[in-house]
Amino acid sequence: MSDIEIRDDREAGRLEAVGDGEVVGRIEYFVLESPERALVPVHTIVEPAHEGKGIAGSLARELYGIAAREGVVVAPLCPYVVKWAERHPDEAPAADLELLRAAKEWLVAHPGRF
Repeated sequence: MSDIEIRDDREAGRLEAVGDGEVVGRIEYFVLESPERALVPVHTIVEPAHEGKGIAGSLARELYGIAAREGVVVAPLCPYVVKWAERHPDEAPAADLELLRAAKEWLVAHPGRF
């Protein structure tokens, strides 16, 4: 497999890892607007044939990088991203509890989205 390219499909709410022309992993997320703007990852998925190659970690790192470049926070609801953030506190600042609560409420209010 060639190098993995990570691309942000903001409109579709997916951060995708692409290798050899195919999507091999992704983080599904949404953009929360209130109480403040945040990226909210909901699911991390890596195709079984590509597990164990660091793809999920690369996706999480890039999501936090995008948030930092945009001056917004990440409010992780995805269990993988929560654990990744705990292991990388220097790259993944903790989200405020009110923001996490608002993200959960948004998800409940949009049940067909994920």
